[in-house]
Amino acid sequence: MTSPSTIPTIHPAALRAALAEKHREIAVLDVREEGVSARRRLFYSSVAPAGRLGLVVGALVPRRSVPVVLVDEAGEDAPRAAAWLTRFGYTDVAILEGGVSGWEAAGFEVFSGTNVPGKAFGEVIEHRLHTPNIDALALKRLQDAGGDLVVLDSRPFAEYRTMNIPGGVECAGAELVYRALAAAPSPETLIVVNCAGRTRSILGAQSLVNAGIPNPVAALTGGSMSWLLSGLELERGQIRTAARPDDATLADARSLARRAAAKAGVVEIDRATLARFEQETGTHTLYCFDVRDPLEYEAGHRAGWRSAPGGQLVQATDEYVGTLHARVVLGDDDGVRARMTASWLVQLGYLHVFVLDDAAAGQPAAFESGAEPRAILRAPGRTQWIEADRLAQALEAGEAQVVDVDSSLAFRRAHIAGARFVAASALEAWLERIDDPSRQLVLTSGDGVLAGLLADELRERRPGVGALLGGTQRWLALGLPQASGDDGNLTGDADAWYSPYHYAPDAVAEQMRAYLAWELQLVAQLERDGIASIDVVDFDTPTQARSEARLAALRGTN
Repeated sequence: MTSPSTIPTIHPAALRAALAEKHREIAVLDVREEGVSARRRLFYSSVAPAGRLGLVVGALVPRRSVPVVLVDEAGEDAPRAAAWLTRFGYTDVAILEGGVSGWEAAGFEVFSGTNVPGKAFGEVIEHRLHTPNIDALALKRLQDAGGDLVVLDSRPFAEYRTMNIPGGVECAGAELVYRALAAAPSPETLIVVNCAGRTRSILGAQSLVNAGIPNPVAALTGGSMSWLLSGLELERGQIRTAARPDDATLADARSLARRAAAKAGVVEIDRATLARFEQETGTHTLYCFDVRDPLEYEAGHRAGWRSAPGGQLVQATDEYVGTLHARVVLGDDDGVRARMTASWLVQLGYLHVFVLDDAAAGQPAAFESGAEPRAILRAPGRTQWIEADRLAQALEAGEAQVVDVDSSLAFRRAHIAGARFVAASALEAWLERIDDPSRQLVLTSGDGVLAGLLADELRERRPGVGALLGGTQRWLALGLPQASGDDGNLTGDADAWYSPYHYAPDAVAEQMRAYLAWELQLVAQLERDGIASIDVVDFDTPTQARSEARLAALRGTN
């Protein structure tokens, strides 16, 4: 493995200058665990923890000759991550001199939180375009009075099913313009868009405004957090999904989306241009995303394309695209969802965004079905897999020890009885303290993939280390001994960002207020920093005035 001393460093000022070059591809990877990164991070960084590099970096930064800058706090994780990237074939790797601490000492802004570019983008949109909004109590009064309205929940179905605004219907992100005309009983129906906090409420409502739908529109201020903070109850376990449009309604939605994409400057390409892009991936990074519902993707998608539901792609762009100024091609099968998603990504200002046009979408192409394949990078050699029944026997006999490296949140919900949790990036540091050489060391993770990668990496240092085949999910499905709670969690919440909903009941309200306040201050922080290249487009549709008039009338009747 490459010696850390051979990895070059880059000064914070030089990195900032590189980020300002709008046509220069560069990837900034924060190699700390997400929970640590969320406390102090750079604006344009993607999280790729050192212990999880093999699991995430292949998809996040697919071109291995792109310049990659690694960031940690002050030199604790980046050298190890750089050595692994070099081993994986990345040829232009550097470490940020002094890490986040060095960046701050150079006078540059340090951010906190997750999905910072997307969430800051949402706040800038509301600040500049004055997205129409309605507060929780006003919405509840309108519902109680039997008002003509529909609540569309812009989160993915799994989040919606966990909890939702009473009466709300799931209509995730890019589905809004696609389904809204069918979901609203009439053009006079007020459409209220909500999410868990602010970002997807704002972007969802503004999508409808930008498209120029005939209905009045409002974002629910503060989403379901503000609903709870107002003392109101949520529904749980619902399965309502907004209806798909019929042919005539789809034609209307497609016309609106085409106009919005053109206004935003979205470039549409044909299959010949896409083929050229594919031939140029050695010099220009290319991401191809299917922005439809993940279940549609699994039923059939263009070969080699990744699943990235449009609403999630806009909010969490840094989780999908690790290379700034890369080419991003979006596709769907309806002519609405890809165009609306692209109209947002263009405004982020750091990607070259394209839509595969409708004619190209109808041409013969290779399709495949099933879940998105994962590109994993690993150490050479054969993984020593341990079957669940053998591990159960070894644990009962006291001959094995289990370390869970997947997620502290998943560990809290359910884990192998007697297992300990260690964040993946901290495993090597903890090994000397927890390893009993007289017992076999078995690693586990959700599906076993991460555990297998880490077992491969540890093979030379800890001979005989194995990974549980099928991971904790299979163990639990087989009904083998399990436990729950935080007993055995040795690294706390370092591995994951805990949303306000993950806190103990007596702390939830305080965390929600803090989270909403954090989002609201992002605009001022961006203005101080001046690094973001966000370029907001005012679509100037009649929907804005129509929405404001309806909301003003409602306020006048209360």
